[in-house]
Amino acid sequence: MTPTPDAARFRWLVLAVFVLSSAINYLDRQSLATLAPLVRAEFHLSNTQYGLILTAFSLAYMASAPFAGMLIDGIGLNRAISLAVGLWSCAGIATGFTRGLGGLVGCRAVLGVAESAGVPASGKAIYQYLQPAERALGNALSQAGLSLGLILAPPIATWLAMRGGWRQAFVVTGALGLAWIPLWNWAARRATPPAPPETSQKACPTMLRDRRLWAFVAANAIGMIGYSLWTNWTTLYLVEVHGLTLVQAAWYAWIPPLFAMLGGFAGGWLSLRFIERGLPPIAARFRVCLAASVVALATAAIPAAPTPAWASAGISLSIFAVAAFSVNMYTLPLDAFGGARAAFAVSLLVASYGAVQALISPAFGKVIDLYGYAPLAIVASLAPLAACAVLWGTRSVE
Repeated sequence: MTPTPDAARFRWLVLAVFVLSSAINYLDRQSLATLAPLVRAEFHLSNTQYGLILTAFSLAYMASAPFAGMLIDGIGLNRAISLAVGLWSCAGIATGFTRGLGGLVGCRAVLGVAESAGVPASGKAIYQYLQPAERALGNALSQAGLSLGLILAPPIATWLAMRGGWRQAFVVTGALGLAWIPLWNWAARRATPPAPPETSQKACPTMLRDRRLWAFVAANAIGMIGYSLWTNWTTLYLVEVHGLTLVQAAWYAWIPPLFAMLGGFAGGWLSLRFIERGLPPIAARFRVCLAASVVALATAAIPAAPTPAWASAGISLSIFAVAAFSVNMYTLPLDAFGGARAAFAVSLLVASYGAVQALISPAFGKVIDLYGYAPLAIVASLAPLAACAVLWGTRSVE
């Protein structure tokens, strides 16, 4: 069916409404990272124990992502994302009623199960509503939603915590997701995809035998180490290393996510320009990933920053580079495998991120307790370049 002009005009609008779910996703997720000093103080947690809470989320996120991708491909985008947002909103609200470490771990695990559908659903929406050359920009818009959640979490969660306690912050942010569900279903009914859904793409078992898929999975796991570091530990870094209070740290903690948003748009725009100049889409994504990896090398200098402002600037540059890398990394499966299995292909990248975060979060905490942040900054600086080496070494970007 050919979409009407009015329906076609809604394509970017409906995608923007969808991206609000990404913002709510990360607002729910990052409330814990923002309020970690208060939560740790109440429950008397070490950095290592805090890392274990992150691992509970990450393991559930990793294990659930492939099934979430298959569910989205199977029952459709609208029903799947409504179910996922409802579940993760309830998990966020329940966090506000926990009374111990076990409750925190349980709530974060349920949150991980539900939020594992967020990025695969975004990939499905991008493929469904955008033309091929537009897809990295679509992922940039999705990254902007994630970054918006990261930007809003420090001021909103801190403001709520200062007035009603940290528990209230989780209840309020969780309720926002429940309000989003009817808005999305209203918007989705008013937009028509530019082409009919694909029905004859590779099935999951065939995809699993394709070496490109596993190269994408491995490269994503390696390349996102820096993203995991700064999205989970920035507030604690500013408080512990530079001696800031939670409120003072909140003044700086929103700046790196803003640069992540800008990095996502820069990465999407640059790959679009390369494609317009005649470069094949996969080669264009790789070229941007490689350029972002060179910029990410500056991450190693962050522990030498003399003030919180310089530290925030360094973290901002680091996450700018990782975001530019990420929007192209998550577009590669769409280029390679098409639309019918778009959610499943992206879900495996989501699972790889969850797996690596589950493995490294307790290790990060242990290293910080013993040696500080300098070793982690060095690892994060080299990770995107190592990911590019994996892609090139497997010839998955030719």
